[in-house]
Amino acid sequence: METTKTTRTGGQVLIDALRIHGVERAFCVPGESYLAALDALHDASDDIELIVCRQEGGAAYMAEAYGKMTGKPGICFVTRGPGATNASVGVHTAFQDSTPMILFIGQVARDQMEREAFQEIDYRRMFGQMAKWVVEIEDAARIPELISQAFHRAVNGRPGPVVVALPEDMLIDRVDVTDVPHYKKVEAYPGDEELAELRRLLETAKRPMVVAGGGGWTMKAVDALRRFSEAFALPVAASFRCQDLFDNAHANYAGDLGLAAGPKLIQHMRDCDLLISIGARLGEMTTGAYTLIDIPVPKQTLVHVHAGAEELGRVYHATLPINATAVGFLSRAVQLSPIANPAWQGWTAQAHQDYLENLKHPVVPGPVQMGDVMEWLRSHLPVDAILTTGAGNYSAWAHRFYQYRTFRTQIGPTNGSMGYGVPAAIAAKLTDRKRTVVAFAGDGCFLMNGQEIATAMQYDARVIFLVINNGMYGTIRMHQERNYPGRVSGTMLTNPDFASMARSYGLHAETVEATEEFAAAFERSDASGKPALIEIRIDPEALTPKMSLSQIRDQARAQGK
Repeated sequence: METTKTTRTGGQVLIDALRIHGVERAFCVPGESYLAALDALHDASDDIELIVCRQEGGAAYMAEAYGKMTGKPGICFVTRGPGATNASVGVHTAFQDSTPMILFIGQVARDQMEREAFQEIDYRRMFGQMAKWVVEIEDAARIPELISQAFHRAVNGRPGPVVVALPEDMLIDRVDVTDVPHYKKVEAYPGDEELAELRRLLETAKRPMVVAGGGGWTMKAVDALRRFSEAFALPVAASFRCQDLFDNAHANYAGDLGLAAGPKLIQHMRDCDLLISIGARLGEMTTGAYTLIDIPVPKQTLVHVHAGAEELGRVYHATLPINATAVGFLSRAVQLSPIANPAWQGWTAQAHQDYLENLKHPVVPGPVQMGDVMEWLRSHLPVDAILTTGAGNYSAWAHRFYQYRTFRTQIGPTNGSMGYGVPAAIAAKLTDRKRTVVAFAGDGCFLMNGQEIATAMQYDARVIFLVINNGMYGTIRMHQERNYPGRVSGTMLTNPDFASMARSYGLHAETVEATEEFAAAFERSDASGKPALIEIRIDPEALTPKMSLSQIRDQARAQGK
């Protein structure tokens, strides 16, 4: 009599666990080290869409962007050695951005370890300071337990990346094991005493400021932040690349902190007497290289709300540290009784007016005025359109001159990682195909992961990619001219014809060399019915919205550099 097998391979147990934990999409570059998992994904294709990418860095960025978009761990599979090292950039991004993500790495067989076998790496050492947790599963029977732990660690506390190494022989072992239910997301809430102290601090404040940022936000938390701000007439600033946490057109919005921060907002940060940071770590980019808030004891009364207890007191000695998630804190903060006619209403109104003044764009050298381009996008894109960026001076246009109106419309790396915008945009479009997605990339930034436009074509991800081409690594050139004026070294680029390159991949493509050409080019791209790329050729002198290349150089020379 034939008996039914109850055992499963490690690969099958793993993919069954992913299904149980609600995984709907995974990003990968295939490798022989995890063939058993790929085989199990074949049978799970109705539940888990497998997106095959062109380089592990792009795959990891896509998983990280998916985690930002959904609040669920982005899933990425790569092979050992070179695959893992390529993917590490996405792990670093997820860590600094507090994004839930799980990177699965095929590993050498267990009987080959500690011999420097082909592509062998000790992932605990490699990712030790780059991930929340690193585990190597040596027993297939423990897969349900350890995968459950991976999901819980990725989403709870301060969200972040988890790395799971999978020895290839472990994945083909057969085991009889019970599955573990779906992971639980835990929200931490402030206590009554903390809320009472917050209310007391608000009563005595004259110039309060709220800074919102970090990971773990939801639409519910964003709505609660708006209601909390309105109840107490509080100005709200966004930490670096977190501008979509508060409607930029709201009367209480004060602007964003970071590379494009307005000088008056910077002064408001210095002058405020009560600073309420919700979710933000208050890192280097948000605080102007740690100059806006004194270390370790701020001159401002600091209320620091953060989901990670280890972050409280790490850099700043807060007057009131609160270990709570943004969701948990704001769900209770909105219940506080408002203060009638708070003394800072004029302060809040002035902060928003200063933000609107900073929104006005200057005239820059050359026939393409990026300020006009951004103004057109502001008035023509749907309110829920998603903008992605990588890193570079070009991103200042998207930060300073676009208004983010709803949650999860800005997807950018707070760790300043180049090459992010293209794969992030593809992941965003695959996550919500109904929304318009526009990727911003500089010429240097684009070519770091530009090959992923092949992935966009393969999966019909109809992103509009904007390549802002000035023929250089602009940010580094800016710093070079400031510190070593006229001594150009290592920053010039020779580029392809980006539009022709995009057409060779099958995309619709346009080239814009004057401002008046942009609107029609964008509309044709949007109507093309496929992914599209617009190369915008800007004058190299238009290095920043504030100063031209020559002005930066001349200023440095005048200072004796």
